[in-house]
Amino acid sequence: MRPRFDYGDAVRVIRNLRNDGTFPGQDTGSLLVRRGETGFVRDIGTFLQDQIIYSVDFVGVGLQVGCREPELVPADAEWTPSRFEFRDRVRARQPLALQGEVLIAAGQSGVIENVLQGDDDTPLYEVRFPGRTLLVPEPGLLPDTGEQG
Repeated sequence: MRPRFDYGDAVRVIRNLRNDGTFPGQDTGSLLVRRGETGFVRDIGTFLQDQIIYSVDFVGVGLQVGCREPELVPADAEWTPSRFEFRDRVRARQPLALQGEVLIAAGQSGVIENVLQGDDDTPLYEVRFPGRTLLVPEPGLLPDTGEQG
């Protein structure tokens, strides 16, 4: 088990980092670092002898957070930021259909359950609409401000 990153390496986190209960002074589940933030590896350790954990100093947000290796990429790796994040409320920009059957009407509200990256590196979202979850590309969604229009 060899670390992918070394001390001082610039890295980017590819998932939102939330407090799992081990970060002092923050509520469990609270957002610590938003995906896309960059930082520097300050320490390297292991967890349960089979997971490499990096202590990453996210200077921009003023936190040092433990990250698992799969949560990190080199800071200079190609990156496409996403407009929406986990738990954001969104609306369908247009009717969403599958094989010609409209499943979700334009304007219907949903909640982001997962942020993924498509084959062309554009963001895709698992959106929970009432009664079903759909995979929707970013252009198919609008922020849900609570206003109709």
